[in-house]
Amino acid sequence: MILARVIGNVVATQKNERYSGARILLVQPIHPNGTERGNPILALDCVDAGEGDTVVVVQEGWSASTAATGRPEAAIDAAIVGVVDTIELFDKSNE
Repeated sequence: MILARVIGNVVATQKNERYSGARILLVQPIHPNGTERGNPILALDCVDAGEGDTVVVVQEGWSASTAATGRPEAAIDAAIVGVVDTIELFDKSNE
């Protein structure tokens, strides 16, 4: 799983019937402190995420397709499976 921030919406007027009713969002992977890392990716939204939300994304093919569509056969590389409310980083210097 990776952390990411929703940065855009992708509109596809024609898409595979397995994605009917599903939204495709553009997400930017981030570090836990909120700084960007890597390149943006497309992810099928299955939790009704919105622009600016910090989200949890799965990129494993089987997990992503099953989470997003309920069926393991769909060709999906990434799915948004959670909206993050807060991130707490622990200071290891206090241990």
